[in-house]
Amino acid sequence: MMNIANQLTLLRLFLIPVFVGVLYLIDPAVSISFMAQQIPLAHFLAAIIFALASVTDYLDGYLARKYHLVTSFGAFFDPMADKLLVMAAFVALVSMQKVPAWICIIILGRELLVTGLRVLLAQHDGKVMAAAMPGKIKTFTQMFAIIFFLMDDFGLNQLPFSIAKLLLYVCLFFTIYSGIEYFYQGRFVFYNK
Repeated sequence: MMNIANQLTLLRLFLIPVFVGVLYLIDPAVSISFMAQQIPLAHFLAAIIFALASVTDYLDGYLARKYHLVTSFGAFFDPMADKLLVMAAFVALVSMQKVPAWICIIILGRELLVTGLRVLLAQHDGKVMAAAMPGKIKTFTQMFAIIFFLMDDFGLNQLPFSIAKLLLYVCLFFTIYSGIEYFYQGRFVFYNK
């Protein structure tokens, strides 16, 4: 029987097509009033689904470590589910013209390169390099940027800047920085034996 941490990972994988379906199948003209502003219903529901999926990311890792539920399935599919969720969200935001395509390309490229490096590291010595603090900041700012874009900054239009865009550029910085750090720490896999 599959443990609770892996069930949460599977739930997150299941929520990805639900998230995308909500964004593209609900008429964008249908809106609701939220925090004194009109928000497309599709964006509102997608933000809730994305937030729920993001919480399962935290929970499955926490439960796996606390109750020693670490499995090969979880080691592979947990980070893969995170990356697929974030990739789906950023591609959707580019199609909605909320995020510049060049930023999306950098973020997706980094995610794919780091995933490839993780596979090489696992084949090299059987270990997976844990995420350092810059990678955690990258993940945190990615998730909040996506939610703030979907929710049109929660109506905080009186600020002189967009919180979503601020989070996006912080995320971009830590995406690049953590990617360089990850490759620097794992550089030994590229040396000839």
